Amino acid sequence: MGSWGRDWAKNILPQVEAVEPVAWVDSDPQSLEMVQATLGVPPERCFASLDAAFSAVEAEAVLATVSLPAHVPIALATLQAGKHVLLEKPLAPTLADARQVAAVAEARARVAMISQNYRFFPAVRGAVTLVREEELGPVASINVDFRRNIPEMLPDGHPYLTLEHPLLMDMAIHHFDLMRAVLAQEPVGVVGHAWNPPWSYLSGPASAAVTVTFDGGAVVNYRGNWLSTGPPTAWSGEWRMECERGEIVWTSRGDGLAAERVTVCPLDGPARDLDLPSPRYFDRAGALDAFAVAIRTGKEPPCSARDNLGSVALMTTAVAAVSVGQTLPGPAVLTGFG
Repeated sequence: MGSWGRDWAKNILPQVEAVEPVAWVDSDPQSLEMVQATLGVPPERCFASLDAAFSAVEAEAVLATVSLPAHVPIALATLQAGKHVLLEKPLAPTLADARQVAAVAEARARVAMISQNYRFFPAVRGAVTLVREEELGPVASINVDFRRNIPEMLPDGHPYLTLEHPLLMDMAIHHFDLMRAVLAQEPVGVVGHAWNPPWSYLSGPASAAVTVTFDGGAVVNYRGNWLSTGPPTAWSGEWRMECERGEIVWTSRGDGLAAERVTVCPLDGPARDLDLPSPRYFDRAGALDAFAVAIRTGKEPPCSARDNLGSVALMTTAVAAVSVGQTLPGPAVLTGFG
């Protein structure tokens, strides 16, 4: 129930009618006091541990907004207690840990889903539809650019500044997941380079250039920069998808739904902007609603732990690739996808 957990509680949970919060958990008493003071949560609904909460209230699921080192322990404790779990991204710091969560969820017949919230935006769904219907033919290559300046958003001494791979392991997991979701293909090869500019005070590399080859023949060139001094992109980045009969250009998760853009640029005609819907639920609310639907219907949700293994594998393989500076076997080989 730190700042991000309180943000979920204040801004996301009230939006989704299918969800009713019944308890708030944090091992830090000050965090629970702040929840009570800022959100009006009754003290009797605040608990210092999951076990204490499970013993006191009836609940079907847990929303885990904890930091990455706690993802796997919290997910496993939740699943083993017979509850469903919605986790923040990335699922786990290692592929082995991610596999363990997916295996326990399957064995317990419980929903384990990752809040890959970028999937739940109109432009992403529009791009998915265009690729599936092959309006411009098959996709040959994609160029993705992401530019932001993360230190401007963080106070001095923030733990984020000391992450080993702040771009690839925390931010680019969104972009890697979108690659798989939009293409409906799995990676088979990764090569890349990561670096820090001379003025950086991030511990890990803030910039990376990664090329990913997919099993359907598409190649994605990804350029990300967490210390960019150029014009910032939307959070999803800027995507240019070259197809047989033209190009699809899109961006998503900018300043509200009005910033969602998908432009179809055929070789034999004028460019046009795709008409995009305004969904009732999008972003994190879209992920939370999809989680509730999966629990009610028993159907596997988007971004299930099982599916998300491919995104974790791509993330960890990209980290390994930039560390050794050579092409490595792709995540599809490592996970059995493809």
